[in-house]
Parts: sequence; structure tokens; C-alpha cells
Amino acid sequence: MPPLPRSIAHLDMDAFFASVELLRYPHLRGQPVVVGGRRALATTAGQAFPCLHDYVGRGVITTATYEARALGVHSGMGLMKAGQLAPDALLLPADFEAYRHYSRLFKATVREIAPHLEDRGIDEIYLDLTALNPDGTPDGARRIARQLQHAVLEATGLSCSVGVAPNKLLAKLCSDLDKPAGITVVTAADLPARIWPLPARRINGIGPKAAARLETLGIASIGELAAADPAWLQEHFGERYGIWLHRAAHGDDERPVVTESEPKSVSRETTFERDLHPRTDKADLSEHFTRLCEQLAADLARKGYLGKTIGLKLRFDNFHTVTRDQTLATPTGDAATIRRAAGECARRVPLDRRIRLLGVRVSGLVRPGDVPPHATHTPTQAELFA
Repeated sequence: MPPLPRSIAHLDMDAFFASVELLRYPHLRGQPVVVGGRRALATTAGQAFPCLHDYVGRGVITTATYEARALGVHSGMGLMKAGQLAPDALLLPADFEAYRHYSRLFKATVREIAPHLEDRGIDEIYLDLTALNPDGTPDGARRIARQLQHAVLEATGLSCSVGVAPNKLLAKLCSDLDKPAGITVVTAADLPARIWPLPARRINGIGPKAAARLETLGIASIGELAAADPAWLQEHFGERYGIWLHRAAHGDDERPVVTESEPKSVSRETTFERDLHPRTDKADLSEHFTRLCEQLAADLARKGYLGKTIGLKLRFDNFHTVTRDQTLATPTGDAATIRRAAGECARRVPLDRRIRLLGVRVSGLVRPGDVPPHATHTPTQAELFA
């Protein structure tokens, strides 16, 4: 096998949220289980957990076990639609505190073996294994991947899948090919057999709209995209995206694994079970609003940031979305201060329709050590919606 010029890995936890729940409820292993929704449901006599057919509301699936996925349900699908496909699948509420705990645990475990790590979310990371596999052999890459899988399993009780390739684009594709608990190593010579038969939409960066447009142009697979004339792709998708599509189909990606990056903002948002009216549901809205700001302040403290610009996001029952921002004189990480500023933003929006989604964001981030002691914002009493 040809060597890997770089050994870049993408480690993806298997059905992460659902797998964490199965640690708590091991007797549910092997059953179709869906995680989602925002409140517990009543169960019928003799049942420990509600079924999807009992769910009423607009919640969406956060994740599902592979047994549930085999029935056609998937992340992001509405729970009521999922109930039509898999009515007897069991429904568990999401526990994000537990998921964040296991996320921190698996990443700390991986860092002990492969410290060159790029954090890409709660359940996935990129790793540069080049220094650990200096000869670039596929066998060496598999050995490291097995070591990582074993360490994660020992530390968390959870399984993961690992893809190793010459770059990040191919590694992410590979980590999904042999789930769960899979190890896939691909070199440049493997592209025609392993990568080109895959649907073009599997490339990270080709969204639903671009995939649909490609299909209308007669391109369904990555191989067909690779065979397309670059000038023709630029004609239909613009110069930059057309060039990128051609390069991506040929597995060309020079991005480094970035071990440290400064976030531009930190945010929290929630979609309500039912649309809430600013007047008749003022108490409920205020409670959700305050909780979001408290969670956001906790996120800032955990990540080690303060922020100067507070943003509000509202989506109404007609799906119209508005955002408003307010920049403070000095950075803050205080929940009450964030709540007050976000409330001021809300006063600049006509609140005459029911609200479907509420979000709060803090940007203009700085480290506390970079702020002079006299420049911190003095907390004020949190205010309610006007």
C-alpha cells in the first residue's frame, strides 16, 4: 500500500447521546431508542419508557440508536414524523450535562495518546497522527486507531469510529464508512474504489441544496463529480465553489489540524414545545430567557471568556427570524448583565406574534486576564420582557 503523506484521523463517537443513555439504561441495548424532546411523557401501565407514538409536539430527534436508524429515523427528524416510521421506538429526554461530561472525558483520554487534536464538536475530533506514524503506513495508522478506540472504551464505556486518510476531508468521510466501532484507512490509491462510488452529498461541504442541484445536472456520485469538467462546475456553481467541488471530489484538502482556535461567539437557544406569546405567556418566556442567560454565562466561565456584544435571536410562529445586538462598554460574563442587555434588545423588536425560538449570544470575546480590573461590568438586576 502507498504511504500516507499525512496521517490525519477523524474520530467520531458512535450514536453518542444514545450511547450515553444506554450506559444509564443498559437493558435497552439492542432496542430502537430515540433521544429528543424536552419533557417527560407519561407511560402506560407496565412501561418504564414512553414510545414515539405517544409523543405530541414539535420536538426533533437529537440522536437514535442504530436499531432505530434501521427503521428510517435520523437526527433532526421531527419526533411526530419519526413516530409514524417507528411508533414503538422508545423515547428518552436529552441530558446535555451528561453528554458534555462524557465529551470532556473522551477528549482528555485521546489527548494522552494523540495531543495534536482539533475539537470539532461534542462528539467528534480531528487528530494529526503523522508524528505517531512516521513511516505513513496504513498498518501503523490502524494500530494507532485501535489504541484510541480501546482507550476511549476503557475510559467511557463508549465506542467510536475512526477514519484515517491523507487529509481532513477524506478522514471525515472514512469515519462514517464502517460504523459502529469501525476503523477505515484510505490512501490516495483507494479513492476510485472506496470514495468515488459514494453519493456526492457525503462530502462535508456539499449541503442539501448543492446536492440537489448536482443531481439535476446528472451528478449523483463523488466519482461523477470528479469526472466533471472544472470549467463546467464553475459555470454552474461559481468560480470559488466550482473549484472547491473539483478538488474535494479528487480528495484534495490541505487544511491543517488546528489545535487551538479562538471562538468568535458563544450562544444558547431553545425551540419551545408550543409557541409562546409575549403577553399571555410572559412568565414562561421570562423563565426560559433567564435560564438561557444563566447557561450561557456558565458556558463562558467554562471556556474562560468574557464578551462585550450581547445578541438576541427570535423566531416567530410565521418563521420570520429577527436578531438584535447591544455592545456593552466593558466585557461581561455575568448572567444578570447578559439578561439585562438581551432584554434591552428585545425591547427593540415588535413583540406582537407568538415566539417559536429564543436565542442569546455573546460575541466580542476576550480572556479575563486581558481586561483591566477596573473595566469589568458591574452586574445589575435582571429585567423581564417589557
